[in-house]
Amino acid sequence: MKIEHVRTLRGPNRYLHRPVAVARITLGELADRESVDFPGFTDALLAALPGLAQHHCAAGRPGGFVARLRGGTYFGHVVEHAAIELSNLVGRPVNFGRTTYAGARGRYDVIMECPVDEPRDSGLPARFLATAADLVADLLAGRPGRHGTALPGLRAAHQAAQLGPSTAAIAAAARRRGIPVERHRDLSLIQLGHGVHRRRVWAALTDGTSGIGIDLAGDKELTRRLLAEAGVPVAAGGRARSEAEAQALFDRLGPPVVVKPARGRQGQQVHLDVTTPAALRAAYAGALGFGGDVVVEQQLAGRDYRVLVVDGAVAAAAERLAAHVVGDGRATVADLVDRANADPRRGAGHALPLTRIALDAAALALLAEAGLRPGDVPAAGRTVWLRRNANLSTGGSARDVTDDLHPEVAALCVRVAALVGLDIAGVDLRLPDATVPLPPDDEDRRPVGGVVEVNAAPGLRMHLEPTQGSPRDVGTAIVEMLFPAGRRAAGASPAGPGRIPTVAVTGTNGKTTVTRLTAHLLAGCGLRVGTATSDGVYVGGQLVQRADATGPRSARLVLADPTVEAAVLETARGGILRRGLGYDLADVGVLTNITGDHLGQDGLESVADIADVKALVAEQVRAGGTLVLNADDPRVREIARRPRVRAADKRILWCTVDPDNPLVRGHLSRGGRAYLLRDGHLVEATGAEAVPLLPVSALPGSFGGLATYAAANALAAVAAARALDVPAQVVTARLATFRAADNPGRGVLWYRDGVHILVDYAHNPAAIEAVTEPLHRLWGRERAIAAATLPGDRRDDLLAASARALAAGFSRVVLYEDHDLRGRAPGALPTLLSHEIAAFRADTRRVMAADPDEAVTAALAMADPGDVVLVMYEHVEEVQDVLRRTGATPVAQAPEPVGPAPRAMSAAPA
Repeated sequence: MKIEHVRTLRGPNRYLHRPVAVARITLGELADRESVDFPGFTDALLAALPGLAQHHCAAGRPGGFVARLRGGTYFGHVVEHAAIELSNLVGRPVNFGRTTYAGARGRYDVIMECPVDEPRDSGLPARFLATAADLVADLLAGRPGRHGTALPGLRAAHQAAQLGPSTAAIAAAARRRGIPVERHRDLSLIQLGHGVHRRRVWAALTDGTSGIGIDLAGDKELTRRLLAEAGVPVAAGGRARSEAEAQALFDRLGPPVVVKPARGRQGQQVHLDVTTPAALRAAYAGALGFGGDVVVEQQLAGRDYRVLVVDGAVAAAAERLAAHVVGDGRATVADLVDRANADPRRGAGHALPLTRIALDAAALALLAEAGLRPGDVPAAGRTVWLRRNANLSTGGSARDVTDDLHPEVAALCVRVAALVGLDIAGVDLRLPDATVPLPPDDEDRRPVGGVVEVNAAPGLRMHLEPTQGSPRDVGTAIVEMLFPAGRRAAGASPAGPGRIPTVAVTGTNGKTTVTRLTAHLLAGCGLRVGTATSDGVYVGGQLVQRADATGPRSARLVLADPTVEAAVLETARGGILRRGLGYDLADVGVLTNITGDHLGQDGLESVADIADVKALVAEQVRAGGTLVLNADDPRVREIARRPRVRAADKRILWCTVDPDNPLVRGHLSRGGRAYLLRDGHLVEATGAEAVPLLPVSALPGSFGGLATYAAANALAAVAAARALDVPAQVVTARLATFRAADNPGRGVLWYRDGVHILVDYAHNPAAIEAVTEPLHRLWGRERAIAAATLPGDRRDDLLAASARALAAGFSRVVLYEDHDLRGRAPGALPTLLSHEIAAFRADTRRVMAADPDEAVTAALAMADPGDVVLVMYEHVEEVQDVLRRTGATPVAQAPEPVGPAPRAMSAAPA
């Protein structure tokens, strides 16, 4: 049994609308074997992983998987469930799994859910699956499973890959509000929201946190002086840049004093109860070793408190207790520490609510002061302190006191956060009791209690899961600060806070043009639109990244741009299959049409498989959002009938170039809205009312209305824009201004010496037929020439169908291949196409060319004045450069038609 590869789909995908890992596994000698073929295997597996008894499997109830085991199931399925159970054993909760046949004997795809914020490159899914496969192999060989030794490493790797507890709490609170969350790689840095509403959070730091406030809080002495000048009760003290200065401060303040780094953190090298010159020297040396200056200040008496202030209000308060154990008269100190560290809430670092207690040098020194050693047995009830400072990061614990905090203390903390200039602040206090008013100064006018420190990016663990008392939902307090409830930001999507209007466009043909045209219409409302298309990412009409940008990475790029006010995302099959969607929900989903392009790739064996993938765009339209669907395409109509698509709260806008389409007529009779081609106009119809928007002859790129595919594309874009409340008059005005420069390489007409050249990315039979229709109407077949290439990764039968479409449409064809052969041998693609053209129509003249330059040159050389040349391409810039060198220029007008009126077409070129 072998795991060939594992890929992670971060976004909604065809399996689940949460992240999954997809592993290709080959079973080898187990290919035709089942669990019942190995006596004792099922019992051994259940003994190794007892939790499998609770797995539902397809039965939908506990015990369903055990029934499958005892009835006989294949070993890919066994590995799936074992990996899920191992994951749950280490605190990585996942539930969904599926195993599907992968097209060959003994080859399967194992799909397993992943935690939503787990980094894509963590490698954890592969490790769990490999451990599960090893366990199965061990049990089949009669060996004890080795999984037990792997679990600690898996647990540690999972904890290291998680968001920190503070960031995780904020992310969870945002998701409860419907705000999209995106983690940046393996950092605890997250993006909340999209576009102009985007906010960034790193633990309890936000993009609105004052840099000056961070610097002030980071310098303990500067903070102390600032607060003292504002009348805040603080301990007397000062900065020591030498041991002599530290001694002078000690002499002036009198013991006990606190010695700490001026820029310390997490309680490191904080020395309390310093009472002698010798202790002072040791403390100074330790604090100096942390880096920078040292602060010496009077030690305030009382108890330690942390008050969290968020957006000018107290969100939570906790009393902090230093690391300690309590004797029982039987266990040693070391045993008591081990017992405390066995608490599942304790872990290394900050991954869990509490940090493990360490018997390090500081703890041993404190034990020695109490007359104890690790092997001594404290009396029952005796508290043994192992730290002087009460930080959670050194093993401390917390008791929630939010409801008991006195208003005077709360008001002081709010004022302190404002003085330092922090939107989120952790205010540390030392007070006799925070539940009563602030105590008056002593007889020497020194504060009895006061503020000890102010922390930027305070840890939230003690409030989220206090050792004692009620947990506080401080993540929600921070999210409410960033996205105030009840206040909708200007230009926000109705989908919820933090979102911008978002359109996703998919289909086989037409999606690039529909994407560009939709963006053009939205920009007419003054919106700065981010667009991801097959030729790049654009923001505000400017190219920011040249690439095939139809996948999830490009969608995230658009949605992460803080200047983008609306997004239009071309969403292709490949990205969905390989990485999932790059967004969670869209306001509008557009499906242009579905044909058999890409069959044989990524496990797609039928047009129904392609429809399953494209349907995801329709499924991920938000509640109350809009589906724009092509009523002329039977497969799109079928998708509309799916339960997850045809939700009652999603509005459907049908588009058609056939005014008598029965589906649309019925939709309108029920009061629905549709967009159709009627009497030579693009029309918006609602019920019995019809409003003409633009004569199709005035639509740029429509060849005076002869290119029905241009009308189909325009109707889809108009429907998407109107769904987002773009006024009809804006739509009409913007439609007439959509020029060739706005849609490069899609139906762009050039001219040279009496010859017209049409440049278009027609790359499958439906697209070739659609482009050919207006050419025949304007020029006729005998005057039509094609310089054609096709993607080499298409299946031979699909290429043959495209070749027949070329033979039907063109009297002369120049065949060439792109620089990227996509897996084919040099010359194989043109040879295949030439053979198929000849078999279909022997009188078609065929010429071979080496590359795009030679192909365009050859096609133009064989053209006479009055001819038309269709140039198909893979890289439009290369074709444009060739045309410019020949002296060709783009034109807007086509000649008068010479043939009969075209038939209606539902398929449109990309």
